Amino acid sequence: MIPAPARVGEGSGAFTITQDTALVADPPFSATLRWLRDVLGRATGYALDGAPAAGHPRIELRSRDGLGPEEYLLQVAEDGVLIEASEGAGAFYGAQTLRQLLDPAAFRAAPVRQGEWTVPAVTVADRPAYGWRGLLIDVARHFLPKNDLLRYVDLMAVHKLNVLHLHLTDDQGWRVEIKRYPRLTEVGAWRRESPVGAVVHGVSDGRPHGGYYTQDDLREIVAYAAARHITVVPEIDLPGHTQAAIAAYPSLGNLDEPLEVGTTWGIGSNVLNVADETITFFKNVLDEVLDIFPGEYVCVGGDECPKTQWNDSVQAKERMRELGLESAEELQTWFVRQFTDHLLARGRRPYAWDELLEGGVPPGTTVSAWRGELCATLAVKAGHDVVVSPFDRLYLDFRQADGHEEPVPIGSVTTLRDVHAFDPVPAGLDEDERRRVLGAGAALWTEHIDSPRLLDYMAFPRLSAFAEAVWSGARDFGEFADRLAVHERRLAALGVEFRPASGPHPWQKRPDAPGNPRTSAEIGRKLAGWTANLSRRT
Repeated sequence: MIPAPARVGEGSGAFTITQDTALVADPPFSATLRWLRDVLGRATGYALDGAPAAGHPRIELRSRDGLGPEEYLLQVAEDGVLIEASEGAGAFYGAQTLRQLLDPAAFRAAPVRQGEWTVPAVTVADRPAYGWRGLLIDVARHFLPKNDLLRYVDLMAVHKLNVLHLHLTDDQGWRVEIKRYPRLTEVGAWRRESPVGAVVHGVSDGRPHGGYYTQDDLREIVAYAAARHITVVPEIDLPGHTQAAIAAYPSLGNLDEPLEVGTTWGIGSNVLNVADETITFFKNVLDEVLDIFPGEYVCVGGDECPKTQWNDSVQAKERMRELGLESAEELQTWFVRQFTDHLLARGRRPYAWDELLEGGVPPGTTVSAWRGELCATLAVKAGHDVVVSPFDRLYLDFRQADGHEEPVPIGSVTTLRDVHAFDPVPAGLDEDERRRVLGAGAALWTEHIDSPRLLDYMAFPRLSAFAEAVWSGARDFGEFADRLAVHERRLAALGVEFRPASGPHPWQKRPDAPGNPRTSAEIGRKLAGWTANLSRRT
């Protein structure tokens, strides 16, 4: 099973699912019952809708007080299966574990095998180590069509991941319909061309790229995810990474010249201005976002915002004088706080990247610490909740091995073993501080991932290793590798084009798209440069 359960006890014998097997559930778990009947019914060909009868096998979902919200107990005996939980998430995760105890063909959408469907007798007592087990998918750089995104929701559910962070806006594309400002998608959802491979090679494809989700598309995604106990966290990135918005509405920017939607990667120089009208514009955007996404958290970015335009802007300088601010970093914190306060006033929790540490993280903001343990530690000690997402450990767009056979190799090598060994909690925190580490988030940034097939290759099986790191924290890589051999058969049944341990298949290579690989030492020096000003505070 992946992720490994907290505790497992083996029994004797096995339970056999037959045409007569009844699925029953206490009322709080009726949605999980329907899901389980659907997936097992399609794979086995059995209706699984019979009424419970004496002597007939049954799978029961039963409510039990005293368990945590995501905790479950699973007991498999020759005469039946019992899943106990106090809340729907726990029952759902128990059902996911039951599915993994079956033959990998249980993950197919139609019957492909003859013979019995047996589950070994076992007892499982399980609950997650962390409450935030996230995956960021960047749909701004390369758009992921709705059905492909729904498929990733299902893949997250298989791995008991529970937060989908959607990076919806960036320089290269705006992906969410905002009815008050239609040009955000009319103009901002499409770019003229994209780089081929790493930008250092200066090659572009000359082909338009784009797409966006309507508000109803996103409501569908949110509901589909919620049924699988996954919360969707939308990100509207501010004040940097906004060239697509500025291209649609030039008055949002700092220049007197029109811009096009970004056609290259990297940190763009074009950022929002600090006018009252711009603040009002994005508060209106966020109000529509809140109407679509009912979850607790909303991400407002705050990362990688060059200050050149603000340093040259009379308007920005006047705003700093008016507010008594001493640096552009403080101006960025003030700007972002207009939106974090807006979210707090509406009962939501703002979420932002760790660059805000440089000017002070706004009150009530949960920090996504992507620049290493230093940023996570500083945020925790400043009293903020933290989700760790270190780019050199959990950015799954980084190459998986040395050599140029890896498709579009960028960054340093992040192996399957590296991800499996990841521990979310920085060293040196006391018990109260450790509780502020909510969990971790892996990230699929898509500058160099231009198709769902390549997304699969970069995500799996490393995402399976990440799921184990944040669910159970199991650290025996050899034992994980043994279980992964079976789990890859499940992934194959689900149609996942994962990276083989021996390296990419010929069709998974990208000789047309050269990368820009870096060593770990180079990445370390880059990280040290990014955080040098913060290091001086410790």
